Amino acid sequence: MKALKLAILMIALVILSGCAAKPAPYDYTAYKNSDPRSVLVLPPLNNSNEVIAPYSVLATITKPLAESGYYVFPVSLVYDTFMNNGLTVAQDIHAVAPQKLHEIFAADTALYLDITEYGTSYVVISSDTVVKLNAKLVDLKTGELLWQGTASAASSEQRSSSGGGLVGALVSAALTQILETATDAGYDVSKVAAGRLLSAEAYNGLLHGPRSPKYGQAVKL
Repeated sequence: MKALKLAILMIALVILSGCAAKPAPYDYTAYKNSDPRSVLVLPPLNNSNEVIAPYSVLATITKPLAESGYYVFPVSLVYDTFMNNGLTVAQDIHAVAPQKLHEIFAADTALYLDITEYGTSYVVISSDTVVKLNAKLVDLKTGELLWQGTASAASSEQRSSSGGGLVGALVSAALTQILETATDAGYDVSKVAAGRLLSAEAYNGLLHGPRSPKYGQAVKL
């Protein structure tokens, strides 16, 4: 009987913890009032140790934004425009006033990206490529924050564990690190992270844009 009561108590705790962990729905009031149609993607801030990180991430951002129903300014042309105006550092570009960006590009919003982790790390018997991103969507006419989110992805999510014991695990981890570093596995992982971050099909993600049949809708749990 005691064992049965303990089992019931454990199940109840799991259910309650699951309910408590449910994230609150995002407040889209400012987002809906702004009703953005276009997005200007700014060069990402790079807080990782990989120099290549901003370029890999920037190359993966347009697709999920476009699939969410927004017009996305071509990132290469945006970057060239900044360079031609003497802005080559992401921190300086992020410091430009939103109204000035609107004046130059006539975009409704700007996406501010922050790369908090990018690259392959080796830890004893495992090796993993991880990408973590933060993002903010800002109204360029008013400077108001419309949405913010964070997402991450790892190469290990798609990798099945193999046998071979400790020696096999050590060899596998070393080979994985060499291969994923040499081939910039971070690019493929970035695509997954960017999709999770910027897809309108994600809970608390972007709203569907005007080019989507689900225009203005948010995903509900």
